[in-house]
Amino acid sequence: MPRFSAAPDRASALSFWLLVAFLAILWVAGGSSRADVLGQSVVRLSAWSLIVTVILALPRVDWRALREPAIILGAAALLVALQLLPLPPEIWAELPGRAIFAKAAVLTGAEQPWRPLSISPSGSTNALSSLIVPAVVILLAANLTREQHWRIAILVLAMVGVGTVLGALQFSGANFDNPLINMVTGSVSGNFANRNHFALFLAIGCVLALAWAFGDEALPWKAVAAFGLIVIFILMLLATGSRSGVVVGLSGIVLTFIAFRKRAAQQFNAMALKVALPIALVAIAVVFGTIWLSIGLDRAVSVERASTLESEADLRLQIWPIVLDMSQRYFPAGTGFGTFDPVFRIGEPDDLLRSQYINLAHNDWLQIFLEGGLLGLIVFAAALVWFVLRSFNAWFSDQRSAGSKPLARVGSIIVALVLGASVTDYPARTPTIMALLALGAIWLTRDIRGQSGRGMQSSGNA
Repeated sequence: MPRFSAAPDRASALSFWLLVAFLAILWVAGGSSRADVLGQSVVRLSAWSLIVTVILALPRVDWRALREPAIILGAAALLVALQLLPLPPEIWAELPGRAIFAKAAVLTGAEQPWRPLSISPSGSTNALSSLIVPAVVILLAANLTREQHWRIAILVLAMVGVGTVLGALQFSGANFDNPLINMVTGSVSGNFANRNHFALFLAIGCVLALAWAFGDEALPWKAVAAFGLIVIFILMLLATGSRSGVVVGLSGIVLTFIAFRKRAAQQFNAMALKVALPIALVAIAVVFGTIWLSIGLDRAVSVERASTLESEADLRLQIWPIVLDMSQRYFPAGTGFGTFDPVFRIGEPDDLLRSQYINLAHNDWLQIFLEGGLLGLIVFAAALVWFVLRSFNAWFSDQRSAGSKPLARVGSIIVALVLGASVTDYPARTPTIMALLALGAIWLTRDIRGQSGRGMQSSGNA
């Protein structure tokens, strides 16, 4: 990693420590997506407090660095806000799927009131409020230097490591009752309420471990330490019981190895062949051996659940066709973000009535179609196009400075993992994952050449 000749200025230093504090708060209180958990109040109060601090204390904000992700976030917030604007009865009644609500006023003899597009305004208000988390992260991360961004990446890696220790204690039978999130007793979910979200957190840890070893200042001991962390993360992935988490984790490892293959090869080639080859063989044997041992001792819950998938009816596969049908019924207006629970109960078939609580579609791609309608699909498609173009620039273009390419590729992989995990779950609705997604977008977007964009020159090559 390049060494800069001057220390970060006041704006960069303050932004860095505020972001560190916010990430620490998210680790403790940001592991649940439910609106009614105490952690949401803690996270959002902290976020607004940081916004006030930024306004009062920061001498500047590097808006150029956050322009693209800020536009996408702003478009999403504007869409949700529009869904909360009251509409006159004659317009509202023409929206698809609203007839059942219009009948309520007729039955009571009351006049049709002005109503927002959102079927559940409280749910949409919560969805709008949740966007304060990525807004704060983008605002603070925009001021950071390249070295500070790497330190934030290492901090996130440390957060994953501590979460892994917590997950190991849960796996051993210890029970924790975090009053800030709705933890499930007996579940290996670390500092998250959902084991799939914890598995994605571990997958991002695998990415950051390899990036720390090969994307920064490459040293042999870092590669050894990163390898040890990845073995631990993989074992914990198997223990979570998350089938999608195993797929996402392995995908992250493969993509990161591809991203840093040249630097890894340089370290490998720097060692004598008689030393490098045994190390590589031992590394491969340890990885496969630990996985085999975990499966053989019945500790790999994810593998066990995957093997029983055919004999157990997966609830997701049952509700997705219903959600798709509902999405078409409410198209093009949509139902409003944060409205899945009441909307699904309206159209839920009798054969799905059970004690299990279906609060979300467990497929955010599909749920955007239902809740956002046509405008939601347009915003999501625009974000995907931006992601593809920026990822192409990070992986294949020579226009980006060499020093910012490693972070850009890490950001690309993190965003891709969140998108992939969202096919079978809803990780981006959890504050901690929201923050990591925002960091990934910043790393993917910003060409960090020097100190806070001020053209500071490094004394070494990237």
